[in-house]
Amino acid sequence: MAGDHIRIAEEAGAKKAFAWAIDWPGWARGGKTPELARAALIGYAPRYVAVAAVAGLELPDVAEGLFDIADSVPGGSGTDFGVPSSITDADRRQVTAPEAERLAALIAAAWKVFDRVADGAPETLRKGPRGGGRDRDKMISHVIEADHAYAREIGVRLPEPHFGEREAAQAERAAMLEVLRRPSDGGPLAGRRWTQRYAARRIAWHALDHAWEMEDRSDV
Repeated sequence: MAGDHIRIAEEAGAKKAFAWAIDWPGWARGGKTPELARAALIGYAPRYVAVAAVAGLELPDVAEGLFDIADSVPGGSGTDFGVPSSITDADRRQVTAPEAERLAALIAAAWKVFDRVADGAPETLRKGPRGGGRDRDKMISHVIEADHAYAREIGVRLPEPHFGEREAAQAERAAMLEVLRRPSDGGPLAGRRWTQRYAARRIAWHALDHAWEMEDRSDV
């Protein structure tokens, strides 16, 4: 896939921006400006290669000149809070059966990477640059809680898993993947707001954002 162009989209709020690869859910980074977000996105390509590999996929060769900005939209309060929250026209595209399988594979890979990192991380993580940040178990709990909220956004309603309830968390993930493996016309899921493509990139981004944070703050 050398030489393939990578389509990216971006959202810019008053204080923060996000850039993401449209066809690679989870490969998304933030920065104070769109330019800084795009630079971070490129810088994280080697880390995302491992995610794609877990999904059985190969990321195209990454070179700055091969990035095409396909969509640029305003952000909002969610963006400034630190969440890629704008749903773009690219997120509203139809999803064929093969595309749905691919999206689901990348979400599953993001979760696998998060679990692998968490299993190898120390209980106490190094503090962030401002002296804060969750330790390992609280970060795991946070991801489980967020996934439960995301599940409801796509129409999955199961009892909320809690820290240490790995089987329940895995069951909820499996139910989410069952929804996201289905073809879609690109409209909102479950009569709510999220489209299938947006759900894929939001769920995968959150798992990987914390996986990479945990890696950066571990002594291993």
